[in-house]
Amino acid sequence: MRLLWIFLGLAVLVLIPFGIWSDDLMWDQATAVAWIERFDRWGWLAGMGLLVVDLFLPIPGTVVMSAMGYLYGIWLGGAASATGSFLSGLLAYSLCRRLGRGAAVRLAGEKDLARGERLFARSGGWLVAFSRWLPVFPEVIACMAGLTRMPPAAFLTALACGAGPMGFTYAAIGHLGVENPGLAVALSAVVPLALWLPFHRWLRRREAGPDGTA
Repeated sequence: MRLLWIFLGLAVLVLIPFGIWSDDLMWDQATAVAWIERFDRWGWLAGMGLLVVDLFLPIPGTVVMSAMGYLYGIWLGGAASATGSFLSGLLAYSLCRRLGRGAAVRLAGEKDLARGERLFARSGGWLVAFSRWLPVFPEVIACMAGLTRMPPAAFLTALACGAGPMGFTYAAIGHLGVENPGLAVALSAVVPLALWLPFHRWLRRREAGPDGTA
């Protein structure tokens, strides 16, 4: 139960900046393009920075990604967008993991933390990969993965599976000027799961060892 309260508390912490600064940061693509262009040849890096600080501020990440696609094309804009999303998730995971297990036990309790560790060891990859395209949840899931000390290899792989399709999808939307991106957005939610599946099976086989036992 305490772990659930931590999850809800993290969600509230993520939502608070939306209530404070949302009016100032309700950008459309044109506004994001103009902001990135201010940095001239370093605009791609500024765009990545916006996606990283989305962990702390209500940055419209998908709008920034579409602006990156508009400015730099599908491949370069997509790569920069995917990298920014990946780094944001990595930062959230690392900050919470650095608390250490002792702090995690004090926050969640030994029993709840053990449940969370089992959940993220078993299903964390699916949660991380799938959550990247959702609002609020990417940051919260990444923090929970760090708090429950989800194995780094599994977390980083699942994070890449989620951040990559999302970054390239929204860069393509911005570059091509897609007005009804419903199918593209749906693909950005489904493709991460398809990418994660073979890695999930490979990690399970590696954990099981040559004799098939963990």
